[in-house]
Amino acid sequence: MIRSLFTLMFWAVATPLAALVMFPWTLLTRDIMPLYRVGTWIAWTGVRIAGVRVEVVGRARLDAQRSYLYMSNHTSNLDPPLLIPLIPKRTSVLVKKELFRIPVFGQAMRIGSLVPVDRSNRERAIESLRQAHSVLKSGISMTIFVEGTRSRDGRLLPFKKGPFYLAMDTGVPIVPVTIAGTYDLLPKGRIFARPGTVRVVFHEPVDPAWFGDDRDALVATVRNAIASALPREKQ
Repeated sequence: MIRSLFTLMFWAVATPLAALVMFPWTLLTRDIMPLYRVGTWIAWTGVRIAGVRVEVVGRARLDAQRSYLYMSNHTSNLDPPLLIPLIPKRTSVLVKKELFRIPVFGQAMRIGSLVPVDRSNRERAIESLRQAHSVLKSGISMTIFVEGTRSRDGRLLPFKKGPFYLAMDTGVPIVPVTIAGTYDLLPKGRIFARPGTVRVVFHEPVDPAWFGDDRDALVATVRNAIASALPREKQ
């Protein structure tokens, strides 16, 4: 609990200070990379202050210059600040559309090619996929928690189909990612994280072209890869 309080204090101080300097710089230069690096550093450092140790497996098999569509399981609020800083190349993510209404912050997210999402409206959700398509085609990676929400018991939920249409339309390779251990440290409904070790596994990239029009086979292959690095009771 004490470590988690220090994490919250660190984020509460570091985030507005970084925003005060980096947001104006980003808006003036239109260069998102300094803000991206600072943001991922703040996220990563906060999690480490909380006592979370990270074992990374398989990242070396990825081409650091290539764009990928990363698909990960999701059981905890620890997942994004752990995973995003580990992505070899800058990645875009799906963000709640309401956050884009915040002055300056919303504009910075647009410069960073983040994608607004509204899951309550089917047409707007489809529009989010169109924007994600454009992001991938521009050479920026995309990271999606493919279950669409956090699992309440740590087990894999059914996968959303939209990201697989996205992969097949763009031809961008999918990298299945397994995050194991965050559920035990900070499950849904808990405020403070416990110290412990998390394992993040980057699996072999999956080329959508291998599957032709068989989306179900692509989904099954990605799901099996993610499940393979989870304890049996969580698969």
